[in-house]
Amino acid sequence: MKALQLLALVCVVLLVVASPAMAGGLVDGTKGAAGFGVGLAIIGAGFGLGKISASAVESMARQPEAAGQIRGAMIILAAMLEGATFFGLLICLLCLFIKPELR
Repeated sequence: MKALQLLALVCVVLLVVASPAMAGGLVDGTKGAAGFGVGLAIIGAGFGLGKISASAVESMARQPEAAGQIRGAMIILAAMLEGATFFGLLICLLCLFIKPELR
């Protein structure tokens, strides 16, 4: 519960501090939203990779004879997670750098 409260506080502080910092270049608020989206994508990927790695290591410790299959599944899952993260990052960066005339 304490971690959730800390996360909420960090999000509020990020929103309050980021708005004046980007006030000169905001176009309909998309630049601030794109920056926030990039941050969420990277944080989500970090949590996901940590969970995959922790589960795989624990599984390998419990069943060493299945380590090869677990390692292969872990690599595939990590690659899929990274692909989704890069897609989200690309979309956020396109929103950030695309010219308003082209929207």
